[in-house]
Amino acid sequence: MDRFQLYIDGKFEPGAASFESIDPATGKPWAMMPEARAADVERAVEAAHRAFLAPEWAGLTATARGKLLMRLADLVQQAAPRLAQIETRDTGKIIRETSAQIAYVADYYRYYAGLADKIEGAHLPIDKPDMEVWLRREPVGVVAAIVPWNSQLFLSAVKIGPALAAGCTLVVKASEDGPAPLLEFARLVHEAGFPPGVVNIITGFGATCGQVLTTHPKVAHIAFTGGVETARHVVRGSAENLARTSLELGGKSPFIVFADADLESAANAQVAAIFAATGQSCVAGSRLLVEESVKAVLLARLKQKAEAVRMGAPDDMATEVGPLCTARQRDRIVRVVAESLACGARLIAGGTPDADTGQFYPPTILDCSDAPQAPCLTEELFGPVLSVLGFKDEEHALTLANETRYGLASGVFTQNLTRAHRMIRGIRAGVVWVNTYRAVSPMAPFGGHGLSGFGREGGLAAALDYTTVKTVWLRTSDSPIPDPFVMR
Repeated sequence: MDRFQLYIDGKFEPGAASFESIDPATGKPWAMMPEARAADVERAVEAAHRAFLAPEWAGLTATARGKLLMRLADLVQQAAPRLAQIETRDTGKIIRETSAQIAYVADYYRYYAGLADKIEGAHLPIDKPDMEVWLRREPVGVVAAIVPWNSQLFLSAVKIGPALAAGCTLVVKASEDGPAPLLEFARLVHEAGFPPGVVNIITGFGATCGQVLTTHPKVAHIAFTGGVETARHVVRGSAENLARTSLELGGKSPFIVFADADLESAANAQVAAIFAATGQSCVAGSRLLVEESVKAVLLARLKQKAEAVRMGAPDDMATEVGPLCTARQRDRIVRVVAESLACGARLIAGGTPDADTGQFYPPTILDCSDAPQAPCLTEELFGPVLSVLGFKDEEHALTLANETRYGLASGVFTQNLTRAHRMIRGIRAGVVWVNTYRAVSPMAPFGGHGLSGFGREGGLAAALDYTTVKTVWLRTSDSPIPDPFVMR
């Protein structure tokens, strides 16, 4: 089997232990992964802290940091085919998706390479005539970046890119589920020429690795993407070091279709929103809210498209939906779908996986019009399951859209421009896509609120989040400061 290593202080090394990584397409182990434990985490954080203070990194100009990021971007682009194959093998994401996504990841590093020397301070028009006051933006320190297995090279780029642009150093923890792409990415960091300790990449389990990392006293900022329950542990743990936290969590995103929408366009976007990445996406449009007058027509189109989706080997470019990353995901989806059907949901498509298909689950559509309490409407399933409700009017649509504890993404399909603006204002979500879905860019901030977390990734906002403001006072008068205890 293939063997991967931790990357700590500019060196590749085994962890305290190792564990098998499972190929989701076969259900069999394909590689051995290094397991970082407390001593490994300690060395990684200490290395990042030393690098943060060392002149080899701290003494670089912002422009020089940008050049290193640009070099990394070029290496990511060159290695994209290899990284895509590794991600597909280790996570089950289909090769057509990993290939396209990783190629675009290079643009994120290029964006932050260009932004590195544009993180500016400010001069204050202070109210004291003999003072000059200005603000410096300085890096916050060591960043603990924790990413899940899905889209991990993208989800790490939106942390690593802005953190390095700001001048921080990092310990990146890859998920224990499918960590191979990030461990392979470490080779590119090494080749790009970053000083030892600036970027450290490890993997391991929650109690023995993640908790040690997030509570470490030398960690200044925790950037976490993952599930709500794990995020709660992260936030509690951050009380130990009072580290800043930014959380990008899950979602139960509404996909709203009005009667005047282009239904074929909406149907295609809905298929991409819920079945792309096998539904394993935090922004998956998992709740379809459709105006009653066109509900039957749209559901018929979606049923036809869902049943035509090609399931198969993730390394086949013809495959459209691959396996789920873990068996426990599949088991949970089977359970929640069964509970939803028992509540009165009606099965439109899918829902009956073959016993012999391992971690595969078919594209599934559930009409929940007679089952408003069905768990599929409220629980993030992280799989290819679409829950459908009809609505009567705009007000009803908005009420249904906001009936969630999450607030990450949303989609609105309508040809009515004024209605679109009203929906944009009314939907409580960090992202609203109108007549499109899943569009992203390095320039556009991304994040949510509620159980979808807080903070933003992408754009200038992300880079500023890795800085702290220093206020500088300079007295310009040559006259002595008067004795403060002499009365005048």
